[in-house]
Amino acid sequence: KNGDVLSIDFVGTVDGEEFPGGKAEDYHLELGTGSFIPGFEEQLIGVSVEEETNVKVTFPESYGAKDLAGKNAVFKVKVREIRETTPSPIDDDLAKKAGMENLEALKKAISEEQSREYVNLARGRAKRLLLDRLFDKHNFDVPKKMVDNEFDIIWGQYEEQQKNKDDEEGLDDQKSEEEAKEEFQSIAMRRVQLGLLLAEIGRENNIQVSQDDINRAIMDEARKYPGQEETVLNHFKENPQAMESITAPLYEEKVVDFILELVDIKEKKVPLAKFIETLEKDKEKQETRVSSSKKPGTKKTATSKKQSRKGNPKPKTDKN
Repeated sequence: KNGDVLSIDFVGTVDGEEFPGGKAEDYHLELGTGSFIPGFEEQLIGVSVEEETNVKVTFPESYGAKDLAGKNAVFKVKVREIRETTPSPIDDDLAKKAGMENLEALKKAISEEQSREYVNLARGRAKRLLLDRLFDKHNFDVPKKMVDNEFDIIWGQYEEQQKNKDDEEGLDDQKSEEEAKEEFQSIAMRRVQLGLLLAEIGRENNIQVSQDDINRAIMDEARKYPGQEETVLNHFKENPQAMESITAPLYEEKVVDFILELVDIKEKKVPLAKFIETLEKDKEKQETRVSSSKKPGTKKTATSKKQSRKGNPKPKTDKN
């Protein structure tokens, strides 16, 4: 039934022929999650352990593998095991299953993790406000080619997102292509201007990214892909653009940290609900800023290649 976790073996065929990625053994599937092709999970409801059944489905037209998109497929499925999910008592045994000594230690770990998340959200908000202020206070011409290149990146990402959406969803927020391009052109301009501005601040104050910083960031990225760490490390080692995608954000964060050290920041404790409400209002303001201003807001900035120099930051600006 829905909610059960099945261990299944399956082999998929199209026109009687197996296809890449259509076969697995001891695969754990929770019924009702919609993680498989539409119609697959529904046909396993009522199936018993050791029972075999043929599941007939049709790949969506928008399916990522073009050679399978829109085609009918048959999966021969055998159910090896059925597990029923039941609520666990919140006690020391639960904590030990989570790798903690006792329930008190588990609660403390969860509390600390949540605290870090909210601190990061607050820091991200301070950064957005800072970048908005910097952008509003500086207005200068930027090379058209840099803006065009940034726009091409944004537009490419947008098209990819639209391609992966269901057909009925259409364009993001029902925007016309012309409206979307106008908005992304403004965002591209902002990214380039802020990128050049932060690069100049970093250059004047000898702010640099150390090799240790880069190594830590690459290792953090590799840990996101268990079992493929070596492949990820080689990817960064052999791909300058991938390496730039690591060093540029690191540099940006260092410059932002440097500027925030010069700012008189007043911390204010607020209830969690109030903080979430503030973030929602920020999001609405940001969207209004994008749609109505010649200088729309955005979360990201593009940084230039000269930003990824190595060494320790040596700020020289007078903090007054």
